Amino acid sequence: MLVSDFHYDLPPERIAQEPLPDRAASRLLHLNRLPGSWQGQSWPDQSWPDQTWEDRTFCEFPDLLRPGDLLVLNNTRVFPARLYGHRSGQRAQPLSPHNPASRDFLRGRIEVLLTRQLAADPNEWECLVRPGRKIGIGEKLYFGDPPELEAEVTKRGSFGERRIRFAPVLDFFARVERIGHTPLPPYIDRADSSSDRERYQTVYAQTPESMARSVAAPTAGLHFTPEILERIRRRGIEVAEITLHVGLGTFQPVRVERVEDHKLHREWYEIPAEAARAINLAKAGNRRVVAVGTTTVRTLEYAAGLSAKRAGGNQLEAGQGEADAFIYPGYRFRIVDALLTNFHLPQSTLLMLVCALGGKDVVMAAYRHAVEAGYRFYSYGDCMFID
Repeated sequence: MLVSDFHYDLPPERIAQEPLPDRAASRLLHLNRLPGSWQGQSWPDQSWPDQTWEDRTFCEFPDLLRPGDLLVLNNTRVFPARLYGHRSGQRAQPLSPHNPASRDFLRGRIEVLLTRQLAADPNEWECLVRPGRKIGIGEKLYFGDPPELEAEVTKRGSFGERRIRFAPVLDFFARVERIGHTPLPPYIDRADSSSDRERYQTVYAQTPESMARSVAAPTAGLHFTPEILERIRRRGIEVAEITLHVGLGTFQPVRVERVEDHKLHREWYEIPAEAARAINLAKAGNRRVVAVGTTTVRTLEYAAGLSAKRAGGNQLEAGQGEADAFIYPGYRFRIVDALLTNFHLPQSTLLMLVCALGGKDVVMAAYRHAVEAGYRFYSYGDCMFID
């Protein structure tokens, strides 16, 4: 299967640069799966009936759920994982490179995106650095003005990937909160603002007891408000929460020609006992498990695969670990029956996952409809419900 099969054209003006004032005011494309689209098969003649999809708003989402459904949320919390600093022997510059006043990038200026904290040593992180080619092993990096954090590069990877080790401090995350920036995706062409700290976060995000946190939001969850969640519960829909801390595995670009040759980075997850119990009861009762976001799908399907290897069947075990489930058309889902998701980049692993659930041809046709109908795309954009 070719990565190019998942390409679509998107005018730049369709990429949402700002969130809507009302989280729940986003548009929602309701995709009705057809016979033959399930499990990634193609619809025979690609002539899509009118009922294939419907243009709705997210406020209608509770009414699209069925009493007895189980809605599963990823309650991870985003932290300000983008750090600006300077290299050994260079003067710190406090301005963000996204700020027009500092776009000349004074010598020694660096940007670091923390992507994964290592379990073996909490002071050590995997990250992406810019400018990548100039930052070598053994180089010292300083963050803040005056510096509040110091790190040393311990390992060099490809495409700007590095491993760095911070000098130990007792209040590491407090310092990151002070000097870090909201890690908005690169297709949002503006500097982060103070409002992004709240808006690029779900209303149900939890402060983790572990040191790990997310470097990107589970964006399908950004549409929910407390009022929407209350409406969902009043309709007899159960809600469960799991955690997957979003890292490089979620947004790394695909740099191979064949889908099967791509490998995902691992991301930390946890499924509490109460969530596993609720999911197993839903599956045993032939009730739908509705995932909010691709991160939720990957977590549940990865954990179900582990459980199947250990005990057989589709029982989901509680626990934590590191997931690297790469889901693309042809995958047979064990847990997830329906999905709420934002629109994703062309040729991305997230789009491949959506196509695996909804059927590649119909999903790609729905994306073309969304472009033509003026939907807003990506993190701060509109959403799709695959029912």
